Amino acid sequence: MNYLGHAFLSFGNPEILVGNIIGDYVKGNLAVEKYPPGIQKGIRLHRQIDDFTDRHAAAILAKNIFRPDYGLYAGAIADVLWDHFLANDPRFFSTVKDLERFSQETYSHIEAYEDVLPEKFRPAFASMKQHNWLYHYRTVRGVENALKGLAYRASYLEDTTRAYQLFLQYFYELNQRYFELVDDVVPFVKNKIQEQF
Repeated sequence: MNYLGHAFLSFGNPEILVGNIIGDYVKGNLAVEKYPPGIQKGIRLHRQIDDFTDRHAAAILAKNIFRPDYGLYAGAIADVLWDHFLANDPRFFSTVKDLERFSQETYSHIEAYEDVLPEKFRPAFASMKQHNWLYHYRTVRGVENALKGLAYRASYLEDTTRAYQLFLQYFYELNQRYFELVDDVVPFVKNKIQEQF
């Protein structure tokens, strides 16, 4: 899951959402302890979600489509695509207005904790809000732009043109893998929140 997925899987808790969104920008357990308790829970939940999705059979099959061309970046590419399919899942966002509302609420929740956001996350968040990434994941053009953004931020990923082509080529298979994954990850996260939070 990428930004939209992590925001969605916070199930409306603002502190968990902030931690879940910044999870990739907080390295090590000592760094986690610098944050308020609710945000710490969100960071830890982010890691549990990543671990769960990385090991899920559907995610492994999806990553295998991209691995020959992108190696270890196959997982990051798949994460972007999960957000596209989530944005178009009528079970969670029945209209584009629902997705837009959720996107704006997410930006507002993050802004409320602006003073604790990691420095490296701030430029990404500014761009996320300005260009409304969460909402635009719903379009194939939004996916193309998100993949270009991934290449811009990654150290050893130069071009995602082929990834975008593979996304279009294997669209229906990837969509099926999304359903297999999300049907398992939603109850997994809800259980983790009940157990630990």
